[in-house]
Amino acid sequence: MDIFSNLLLGFETAATFSNLGWCLAGVFLGTAIGVLPGLGPTATIAMLLPATFGLPPVSALIMLAGIFYGAQYGGSTTAILVNLPGETSSVVTALDGYQMARQGFAGRALATAAIGSFFAGTVSTILIALFAPPLAEIALSFGPAEYFSLMTLGLVASIVLAHGSILHALGMIIFGLLLGMVGTDVNSGAARFTFGTPELSDGINFVVVAMGLFGVGEIISNLEHESTRSVMVKAVTGLMPTREDFKRMIGPVLRGTALGSALGILPGGGAALASFGAYALEKRVSRNRAQFGKGAIEGVAAPESANNAGAQMSFIPMLTLGIPSNPVMALMIGAMIIQGIQPGPSVMTEQPALFWGIIASMWIGNLMLLVLNLPLIGLWVKMISVPYHLLYPMILVFCCIGVFSLNNSGFDVYLMTFFGLLGYVFKKLDCEPAPMLLGFILGPMMEEFLRRALLLSKGDPMILVTRPISATMLVVALVLLALVLMPAFSKTREVAFQEEG
Repeated sequence: MDIFSNLLLGFETAATFSNLGWCLAGVFLGTAIGVLPGLGPTATIAMLLPATFGLPPVSALIMLAGIFYGAQYGGSTTAILVNLPGETSSVVTALDGYQMARQGFAGRALATAAIGSFFAGTVSTILIALFAPPLAEIALSFGPAEYFSLMTLGLVASIVLAHGSILHALGMIIFGLLLGMVGTDVNSGAARFTFGTPELSDGINFVVVAMGLFGVGEIISNLEHESTRSVMVKAVTGLMPTREDFKRMIGPVLRGTALGSALGILPGGGAALASFGAYALEKRVSRNRAQFGKGAIEGVAAPESANNAGAQMSFIPMLTLGIPSNPVMALMIGAMIIQGIQPGPSVMTEQPALFWGIIASMWIGNLMLLVLNLPLIGLWVKMISVPYHLLYPMILVFCCIGVFSLNNSGFDVYLMTFFGLLGYVFKKLDCEPAPMLLGFILGPMMEEFLRRALLLSKGDPMILVTRPISATMLVVALVLLALVLMPAFSKTREVAFQEEG
């Protein structure tokens, strides 16, 4: 089967009435989540995982994927209209988008964001269809040693690409690895780090951790800033960009799409890093650099294209290698495991309809977002104006119901509350929780692959460096660690992540 017959199979799978309905539900909910500051796709997907138990695997994953890239659209709406990004990846969009809105060009800014996102999403879908199959074929030759080294490289890369202090990122990864060890050891049957608590014998559910860190923690943090939230734009007019706007958009959209596609594959990269990088690049190459921060349309087109491309390209390592490049992909892997699907390269060969159906649904979802979002801007404005102190109790109740339904255990609700408080503390200490969640997801998998590799080598750890692919990835990881420890690199990294303006 060639690429066209595979895509045809994907569209046949994604274009069924039920899957179109779940795709529409996902992108609509994702946009709404992106519009409402303080929740985000990670917490939303975590909350909805129990609700997907009864769905077919394809429908569940299509809906969850729609929530993820739909949130990239919605986050730009609040960034432009209220100067309050609904998503981290939309922080840069607020710099020029909000200035355009204050000058009466909110409609053109929103249309620019939608058009750039649709183009980037279309290109990313094509790239996923082209590059995922050969990457999956290569991954089929991987053994336990290669997978262990690949995951080690992924965690090291997430340290380099994490915001804030390198020491904080390293500490968060180690903490995540330790949390992943809680429970009963599969081989020996011994309890590890349970402290005599029976409820921890099966380990900590990653949904509980994600919902606490990204849901409850964000709610507590946002309550501090409720008084600063106000809606400046009540009506949006003039949605169609002018011919001059289109001329100024073309270059930024193309460059943002290219940069976002490259950065989206990297562990710890994704939409946020792509949008920051695209804005910084555009500010250097644009002829209108003097207008940046004052309402430059390039400052909206480039990051919005980059964040959507980055969001969708992060599906490549998840679908082909079973490796999450960000917390949302970690939750997607969790959803696949819940549905009885083993993530990895075998998905493409054993369940081609699922694999290609998800890819085809991305383009369908992006088309739905383009058609839906501009007419529904009035609804999004009304949603933004709802006081946050009226929203957060409903969100908390939904979090508690979702967590309780996992195992019908009140202990999980208490555990979620603990991680919520921990997430708030992390935010105060400027510790990004994403590396911790990656360590938590990858830790048990790394342990299992290391054990398999040592069993194959009869306990000889040299198997990790005598196999060429494994050794290469470990060398790259060591080089990255050495770069991180260099003062010059650390200083450059801090400047790169510093928020403009």
